[in-house]
Amino acid sequence: MELAIVLAAIAVIFISQTFKIVPQQHAWVVERLGKYDRTLTPGLKFVVPFIERVAYKHSLKEVPLDVPSQVCITRDNTQLQVDGIIYFQITDPMRASYGSSNYIFAITQLAQTLLRSVIGKMELDKTFEERDTINASVVNALDEAAANWGVKVLRYEIKDLTPPAEILRSMQAQITAEREKRALIAASEGRKQEQINIATGEREAFIARSEGQRQAEINQAQGEASAILAVAEASAEAIRKIAEAIRSPGGEQAVQLKVAEKAVEAYAQLAQKNNTMIVPGNMSEVSALIGTAMSLLKSKPPGAN
Repeated sequence: MELAIVLAAIAVIFISQTFKIVPQQHAWVVERLGKYDRTLTPGLKFVVPFIERVAYKHSLKEVPLDVPSQVCITRDNTQLQVDGIIYFQITDPMRASYGSSNYIFAITQLAQTLLRSVIGKMELDKTFEERDTINASVVNALDEAAANWGVKVLRYEIKDLTPPAEILRSMQAQITAEREKRALIAASEGRKQEQINIATGEREAFIARSEGQRQAEINQAQGEASAILAVAEASAEAIRKIAEAIRSPGGEQAVQLKVAEKAVEAYAQLAQKNNTMIVPGNMSEVSALIGTAMSLLKSKPPGAN
């Protein structure tokens, strides 16, 4: 009975040492007599008891690794408290087992060294502006070194950049001054645009007034020209009718009579409006004029006025 129990226990131990179930996204490294033999992939696997053993178990998932905070000195001798995080993944379980005694510690130390080197080449302002550049530089250098350890460094992210309190106060003062400067520039630009708009409006109004005045003068000139033309046409028509009347029978005598009448009226008016009697220098002209008028009256055709 005791022998059966012992044999059963040995069988259980043998089976447990022989059959191995590897989980998904894991890799187990098997050594045979202390020497690397093979890597077990996910699933049910067999291992020869007492001759082979699972020496290392690795997860193939992406692993986040926190990088401890450290002090870095920038190019302009400013201290920065920097911490970050690395994301890596094991790509070669055999190298991860035998390439480094502690690849996690090696990656962490190398990341800190590389970060100090990259930040030391930059000025303080650039470290805040070029985080992506810093991250890319650290990842490239880490990935090259970690390839010998069977590890792929996927990315590195800076979590925080903390300058000293004095630098923070000066940066805040600089930001405040910059904002006030932008506000003043914006206000001056607004006043400038306002003056431009006013000047443009006045210019357009002046142009509109001058155009209106010009059009008014053109219209007035055209009106005056039309009036002068109408008067000229009326005068020409009157002269034409007078000429026709003069050329008609008795027209010339009528004209002479009218002239004589006007002359006599003019002399009479001069005599009435002035205390001094105006006498023509040649009285024979007056008498001749009166005689001509009398003869015209006598020779007036019947029915004439």
